[in-house]
Amino acid sequence: MISRDGMVLAWSRINQLVIEKFIKLQELTRTQAVWITKEMVKNAVTGVDNVCSSLIKQIAGGDLSPKNIWLAEAMLDIFTENRSWLEKLPVLMCMALFTYLRVIEDHNIQSLGTLRQREVEFCITLLRNKFMECCRIGRDLLRLLQNVARIPEFEQLWKDILHKPQSINPQFGGVPQLMGQRTSPKYLACRLTPDMEKKIIFLTSKVKFGQQKRYQDWFQKQYLSTPESQSLRCDLIRYICCVVHPSNEVLCSDIIQRWAVIGWLLTTCTSNVAASSAKLALFYDWLFFIQARANIMDIEPAILVMHHSMRSHPAITATLLDFLCRIIPNFYPPLTSQVKLGVMTSLRFILEKRVLPSLSPLFDNPKLDKELRAMIRDTFSEFCSVTDIPPVPSPKTEIPPPIPVIPTPIIAEVKEVEVISDTPNTAPVRNRLDSVEGTFSDEEEEEKVKSQVPVKEMVFRPIKEEEEEVELDQYLDQLDGDIKDLCETLQSQKDADLEAQCETMENLCSVILESNDFDSDTAGPLASFLTALYNPHMSGEILPEEISDETMEDSLGKPIYVIFRNLSQDTEDDSCPLQLLTLVCIMYEKHTKIGYNLLYYLHSSSKPGESKLHVYEEVCKNTEAGNLSTCLVKDFKACQEEDVRLLCHLVTPIYTQFPDTSIESMDLLNTIVSCIDSAQLQDLICDILQGNLVIFKKETVASTLEKTLDWETFEQYCVWQLLDAHDFEVELLIPILPKLNYRDHPEALASMVLLLKLERASIELLKPLFCRSCKNGDRFTSAILSYWALQDESHLADLTKTLLVRATSTAKRLRQRQQTNKQSATNPTPEKLLGHLDALRTTVASKQTMFFSQDAVLQGLQHIQTACSDAQKTKFSDLFALADELDDMSSRTTRSRLARRSPGSASPRGRKSVQNNEPESSSESEQDDEVIITKPKPAKRRKKSTAVGSDSD
Repeated sequence: MISRDGMVLAWSRINQLVIEKFIKLQELTRTQAVWITKEMVKNAVTGVDNVCSSLIKQIAGGDLSPKNIWLAEAMLDIFTENRSWLEKLPVLMCMALFTYLRVIEDHNIQSLGTLRQREVEFCITLLRNKFMECCRIGRDLLRLLQNVARIPEFEQLWKDILHKPQSINPQFGGVPQLMGQRTSPKYLACRLTPDMEKKIIFLTSKVKFGQQKRYQDWFQKQYLSTPESQSLRCDLIRYICCVVHPSNEVLCSDIIQRWAVIGWLLTTCTSNVAASSAKLALFYDWLFFIQARANIMDIEPAILVMHHSMRSHPAITATLLDFLCRIIPNFYPPLTSQVKLGVMTSLRFILEKRVLPSLSPLFDNPKLDKELRAMIRDTFSEFCSVTDIPPVPSPKTEIPPPIPVIPTPIIAEVKEVEVISDTPNTAPVRNRLDSVEGTFSDEEEEEKVKSQVPVKEMVFRPIKEEEEEVELDQYLDQLDGDIKDLCETLQSQKDADLEAQCETMENLCSVILESNDFDSDTAGPLASFLTALYNPHMSGEILPEEISDETMEDSLGKPIYVIFRNLSQDTEDDSCPLQLLTLVCIMYEKHTKIGYNLLYYLHSSSKPGESKLHVYEEVCKNTEAGNLSTCLVKDFKACQEEDVRLLCHLVTPIYTQFPDTSIESMDLLNTIVSCIDSAQLQDLICDILQGNLVIFKKETVASTLEKTLDWETFEQYCVWQLLDAHDFEVELLIPILPKLNYRDHPEALASMVLLLKLERASIELLKPLFCRSCKNGDRFTSAILSYWALQDESHLADLTKTLLVRATSTAKRLRQRQQTNKQSATNPTPEKLLGHLDALRTTVASKQTMFFSQDAVLQGLQHIQTACSDAQKTKFSDLFALADELDDMSSRTTRSRLARRSPGSASPRGRKSVQNNEPESSSESEQDDEVIITKPKPAKRRKKSTAVGSDSD
């Protein structure tokens, strides 16, 4: 073979194959790919280092499978045999060093002793000979070295790094130099396989918050299910912090944020040592943080994990804060001051970039243990509030403190820092910073926390962030005349009595209504001023705890509602004042909370028998969205973040005033069921039963349910509960049965079987049940048939016989015409009928009833046996054996009768009369199918005089 392009096409295609298909390749193909790469390296083919980089990425951390071990050993052979070639490629050399330093930690079992020793020698040689080139990795080189520092070959190198850095290389300045260098993303990315990397990127860029559980469960099962895979969590956290930097568009969307993914990795960790390493990986960029060289995105996830976990998982925030306080004096005692400076600089940078408006709510939170709060105040007094916050008086909400274990220094003399594992015949393993590690996986501690935190606090929602202070003067400068004067008065009355503010606002509305030149140029800055000034009035819980005329009137006594009152005041044609409509529309577009506040006011201020919600519709039409459905979804989503009780309070008026728009909006329904709890669900069910609320239409209920199949479990159960309250006929729901998979849609099938349980068996219900595929493990059809058999076995038997006879006649007709069954979607085939009956035969119900002893069932089996193939007869031989017993019984009865009769009674006419005396239920013709079925034995084929066994049976 002759190559004219320097093997560029060859290595590029191999590289593509390795990146995209390596995990799917068969063993022989993988071996050949590595072999040809090795040959290219021997011949120093330009560009083959790209293939080596891709193969290194396929060496997964925390994976001791034979395939992964083989690849690690094969690549080590290539690098060892071609070290001079490798040392000429600094990037590839650093990737190889980074990879093997990482997997040495995993290869600590006796069977991998030889491989581990080779990996150690490879890494030590590179570090001793090319240390400054290796330092280009960055601070994570030190993190990996401290994980293996107990190994004898690394022990002396570790001591030299700490105490004699000049002996390694005259240009090396020691720990501060290495820790001050940010790790390049390409080295962190090489510790995730391309498949892992693709899944993490998809999770953080495409999956919406609240829908991530199925993807996390899959990832957990695929990559984090074994004990040794727990060490992979550090790689994932470092990758998310330093490589995954979402755009502003993603950060402002409802896509799951990085802090939530990291929180999931921390809470699902099952190893104390791995949890300690994971927390160190999370805070590693904080320790020697230098603002000029750093990126805010590296340190943002850690503070947001603590911030958002405080409400729903306070124990996580407590352990992370405790870890952060203890890491400062214990990471490297000689450089404690530099570590503290780095952490403090990180926190100042977080405030400067407005990641959080203030750290005081986090550091002084009453949910934290008193001792932990004291330690935080001593360490981070600069960021705590001036006055002490007293401890929480109620023992019900007190969170148990983390276990106070004094940690050992992380970076110090090896003899002073590390705990050697007692496992025999294995290399020693480090136990890094044991303090307070049990809180992530200690089930007893988790149970204590759950029992002491109120139920409402356990809902995992982001904490409501404090609003930024807005400079109001910039808006006042754009106003003039009476409007400006009244706005200045409102600003000065900000802390005054609400009645005075409302009076001033009324005067402002009067000036606006009397103005002939009030347009969007004036309305824009005025809207910005009012929304900024009265944002606190529109935030938080608006609906009173106890609803009464007095409390409702008090809740509506806010200045912002004065505008709404003037906007919705009674007019003959229900039109809105144009000036105020313009103002409210601009306010709506500038502030997300205006919409649901307007809804609340319009509904609460309406008199009995009337509704002002048409004003809201008018506002929606004149906004940028211009669509009522879009505005409702947007406002309900904003409302669920602030006041879920208010959202539930608005459901009934919205579905009553805008029935077509509300019922057709799946996003609106999803927003409702995604945030309500069981008590609020109960209120909605009561509204439905009282006739106040209608959420579903008969015409679209089946399609609506189909669209909810990919929702979260609790959301689906809420939908089915609300549906059950409507009291629809179950026949309306039958069309979705064929689309439900037993494994993928357990919520829908469980709800459906409970609805069918309340019905009496009928042909219309049995047909779709028998049309379901007979898969192993699918117990839906057999479960409901068992219940119906226990309730009325003879009725079910007659219906089953009818279906068996129909299937027989249809199968014979189609066989004669050599056609396929075009009605299989609505009429069950013999294969499906027999499959479900055979499954029913093995249930306990079949032994508790006489269903399979009913003549109707046995006669139906006899009929369908004539239409079955030999394979089907063999497959369902146990079922047909029941029918054979009926044949034997009938033949014995016939012989005994014939023996008692005269010879003349054995004439053909006599035999015909015996056949005609069979029970009506055994007839073989169906009026609906217009098929004539005859006995196979008589010499002549004749039509019956009466068609029996029809649907009426």
